[in-house]
Amino acid sequence: MANLDLVGLDGISRTQGRAGKDGALIVSEYAARYQELTRLSKVFNAYAIVTAPVIFSTAAGTGGPLLWNGSADVDAVLLAVGFGSTVVTTVAASLGMTGATGQPVAPTTTTAADAQGEGYIGGPVALCTPYRVGTPLVAGQFFLPFAQVHTGALTVDTTGVQWVDLGGSIIVPPQCWASPAASATATTLVAQISLVWAEVRH
Repeated sequence: MANLDLVGLDGISRTQGRAGKDGALIVSEYAARYQELTRLSKVFNAYAIVTAPVIFSTAAGTGGPLLWNGSADVDAVLLAVGFGSTVVTTVAASLGMTGATGQPVAPTTTTAADAQGEGYIGGPVALCTPYRVGTPLVAGQFFLPFAQVHTGALTVDTTGVQWVDLGGSIIVPPQCWASPAASATATTLVAQISLVWAEVRH
């Protein structure tokens, strides 16, 4: 085995790593997954209460939280989404992530996110802007399902885990947006949705 110099996100070398015979780094998780990003004040969250989430291919009323990146040099890296419901839908649908490019100005017909904050409590505010809902210039260009909602009574709902690790699989560059949406407009559904993202230099 050989030693490898490990450099943290802040560019500081802290320890020696171990490499196997094939050169692969031998690692174990010794801290929480997003601890370093959060410690560096890079992690943010927003919360939205959304009634009847619209289909991802419709621009009007998209959300939420609808995250718009109006910064000049930051990427928003989506880490996780959480959700719950208090009123069931009359249209069975999937919930998922969508987004698009071509958003140099803030979306229109926006309402404020119901809550937003920093992962590092008391840290700097986010450079990206979350809204409860809004209307982007371009409708969602993709759909990544993460859950399903159905028409059964809320008292017998079978939804299990309501926390989804996106793991950085979606990055929102400057002048782009991303948001939870539905595969079909989920009429009457009232959903509480949270979004967690990291902001890193573009």
